[in-house]
Amino acid sequence: MKILVTGAAGFIGAALSRRLLERGDEVVGIDNLSPYYDVRLKQARLSQLAPLPNFEFVPGDLADRDTVAALFRDARPQRVAHLAAQPGVRYSIEHPEAYVDANLLGFMNVLDASRHAGVEHFLYASSSAVYGANTKQPFSERDAADHPVSMYGATKRANELLAHSYSHLFALPATGLRYFTVYGPWGRPDMAPMLFTDAILAGRPLRMFNNGRNRRDFTFIDDAVTATVQILDRPPAAPSRAADSPAEGTGPFRVYNVGNGQPVEVSRFVEILEQHLGRKAVRQDTGAQPGDMDATWCDAGALRRDFGFAPATRIEDGLAALVKWYLPYREANP
Repeated sequence: MKILVTGAAGFIGAALSRRLLERGDEVVGIDNLSPYYDVRLKQARLSQLAPLPNFEFVPGDLADRDTVAALFRDARPQRVAHLAAQPGVRYSIEHPEAYVDANLLGFMNVLDASRHAGVEHFLYASSSAVYGANTKQPFSERDAADHPVSMYGATKRANELLAHSYSHLFALPATGLRYFTVYGPWGRPDMAPMLFTDAILAGRPLRMFNNGRNRRDFTFIDDAVTATVQILDRPPAAPSRAADSPAEGTGPFRVYNVGNGQPVEVSRFVEILEQHLGRKAVRQDTGAQPGDMDATWCDAGALRRDFGFAPATRIEDGLAALVKWYLPYREANP
């Protein structure tokens, strides 16, 4: 199988590329190596992929239509895993234009190119941020997702709607994955797991928004990648009737939550990190952050029903793996 992975230098993109390569697939990866966070980390992820057989990396910006057209013309992928995006909730408040370029224009370019290339499956990263102001817990794919509270969440919901329209109009098999706070080795330094780890090691005050009472459905990277590969391997079929929920569309379209199903309070998360690091955090409790959701909790019933998938990593074990990787990486990259 020849698979295009966008955002191949990103956290999930690099981990997915490695898993696909290790099982014998050909992977063409593209990334614009945005300086949103330390590019050295992105380059280090790519350096882990470069020696593996059947990997090709193409630098490029998906917001450029000509770049995307050339990519599809040259690579001729059978399937697409579109993981490239401008991430982050808080950054979107100050830089909304970055989300329009990457998450709307870039998404549309790859979606349209996938349609014209006749790819067998267009899989793309959505986010738990689409649930926004929803108060019903746990979040189910059958719940409405009409009130995102961040620009990031709004663009991810827009991606789902665009993918549904293409699935309906052109019979393009499309699946959106609503990832819930993925963490682990090689993770993003702008996310809480890495931010907290680094702050504790450096003795810096740890800003605890909402006084640490927010809850997150932390999902270990290996579990997220396992679910992604299983879903990528099974393009959705068109339903026999019109859908009555966001989970199923009027074409070959699906949306799945990808999460652990066990939310953890941020204060407890920090306590586990303290145990693994052998030192205490300097807590700085503060109020809620604009755009933040009080809680995310994944209903993973659909993933379990359709794929027999259940996450296998406890938060204690996942954070142990994160710390084991991060300590030597931090020493080598001060």
